[in-house]
Amino acid sequence: MSLHQTLAQKIISAHTDKNVTPGELVIARVDVAAVQDGTGPLTIQEFKKLGKEKLANPKRTILFIDHAAPSPRKELSNTHSTIREFAKEYGAVLSDIGEGVCHQRLIESFVNPNEILVGADSHTCTSGALGAFATGMGSTDIAVAFALGKTWLKVPSSYKIVVTGKFKENVTSKDLMLHLIGMIGADGATYKALEFTGETIHNMEMNERFTLANMAVEAGAKCGLFETDEKTKAYLKEKGREDKFVELKIDPMAEYERIIEIKAEDIVPTVSCPHTVDNTKAARELNNVKVNQVFIGTCTNGRIEDLRIAAKVLKGRKKADDVRLIIVPASPTIYKQAVQEGLLEIFIDAGASFLPAGCGPCVGVHGGILGDGEVCLATQNRNFNGRMGNTKGFIYLSSPYVAAVSAVNGYISDELK
Repeated sequence: MSLHQTLAQKIISAHTDKNVTPGELVIARVDVAAVQDGTGPLTIQEFKKLGKEKLANPKRTILFIDHAAPSPRKELSNTHSTIREFAKEYGAVLSDIGEGVCHQRLIESFVNPNEILVGADSHTCTSGALGAFATGMGSTDIAVAFALGKTWLKVPSSYKIVVTGKFKENVTSKDLMLHLIGMIGADGATYKALEFTGETIHNMEMNERFTLANMAVEAGAKCGLFETDEKTKAYLKEKGREDKFVELKIDPMAEYERIIEIKAEDIVPTVSCPHTVDNTKAARELNNVKVNQVFIGTCTNGRIEDLRIAAKVLKGRKKADDVRLIIVPASPTIYKQAVQEGLLEIFIDAGASFLPAGCGPCVGVHGGILGDGEVCLATQNRNFNGRMGNTKGFIYLSSPYVAAVSAVNGYISDELK
């Protein structure tokens, strides 16, 4: 393999047994293929059309029931039954209600460095923080991956995102990502690989890297990728997969289509305003925006570190009277940690409501659909019109810190009143 390759090229080359170049169409081996309850039924239908009697790799074919879990309607209950029956019939892995958000479960249990993950969900790119080429595809593409263990794709060009310096107090990687998307636009990296590096990135814990990788698609990117290091290895060890560690480093001579340099100290608590993720403003500029609902959770910011940030703000305080505060841990592991650390007691005392580990209100199916004209400040990754179940609602996106502060104040803000 060529020494001067981007991370995306290195991983794809390893899965095609040849040196690949940006723009090239290739057929690559797939390590993990996944669907969720919104996309799974169509994948199952298309898989059966192919006439294959078995899955290419059943132990790494995962079907998640997380988006409408527990089911709010009989039609969705029926699709859940379809998924369960398929998993049982073909020996695939089933992650059922309450077992967590697909993207969190994938990083916790299934995906490793230098692997290719394809999923029928746009935020599949979360696993890129582990040094995996992880990308979302259509249900039909995933059906083919289920059947053949392969996929076709165009090798993306890469943008190198170099972040240096240290964040100010209460600034997180979520603020960095919202800042980046606001800078380059929601389509500013369409079908590119975003490759994150620089001292700030190297100093980040894994949870913050997962947030960055998760939102790569919100800039239009094919994936978000990170070099692997001791923190990657420690995370894999914690999850019982230390033997799966592979070193992946950016080659200094690799050719990038664009290099974007950001100073961490320039980032402030940032919010995406309706109805696009790139419509960003500093949180302090939005003190006139009253919130009806605050939602802390999702595959973007539903990890234990995010809940700790929120609990630190909420401890000894109450949410504003006219605010609904909803908290949803991203997996049972995180939920149990929150219980053990006493975080749930803090949240209950603050007036919060809880849902089982899963997607919760994020996708607008259940668990916190907005009323007409209502405002929700959420730690999720997307604020398109109608995203939370009502085209007459307004969604703002922020870090867990800003969300918790705003829940107490009753309006968007980055400091307690």
